[in-house]
Amino acid sequence: MDLKDTGNDIEKVLFTEEQINQRLTELGDEISRDYEGEDLLLVGVLKGAIMVMADLSRKIHIQTAMDWMAVSSYGAGTKSSGVVRILKDLNEDLQGRNVLIVEDILDSGLTLAWLKANLESRGTKSIKIATMFRKPEAAKVHVDVDYVGFDIPNEFVVGYGLDYAEKYRHLPFVGTLAPHVYGG
Repeated sequence: MDLKDTGNDIEKVLFTEEQINQRLTELGDEISRDYEGEDLLLVGVLKGAIMVMADLSRKIHIQTAMDWMAVSSYGAGTKSSGVVRILKDLNEDLQGRNVLIVEDILDSGLTLAWLKANLESRGTKSIKIATMFRKPEAAKVHVDVDYVGFDIPNEFVVGYGLDYAEKYRHLPFVGTLAPHVYGG
């Protein structure tokens, strides 16, 4: 699916598939240097991080293990509720492990701050965060992020894992969703 297949649902493309791929290559190189000689567990946050986790993991040049966690603070709306629920917990033991949380987007920061604290309490050796997209203007709490793909405006965006009501996640680019779609 590409832009023409979305009708008038996408107002504008913010990042093309090529731009995303180039930035993932740069992030993969940086992560590989930072963790050279270390054990690394990538923890993807479902469902949004599926695309970035798959693509980023192939750009990292060291051995990694992967696990998935599903947490929710959105529901079907466009704003974070601030209430975090674990929908699927990790299978891997985190005791003494270097953990890299891989996220699609850092919006309010509420979910990611909660998740980082939760994982740290499990005895990790270290914990860092990689997010493909960050909305600095939307932050409600400060979260230290070690690897950022792109800073984006405080608009409702979809594509490359980001969805609205489980739609648009599969788009290979990121664009702003037209207000008529979500009633904004």
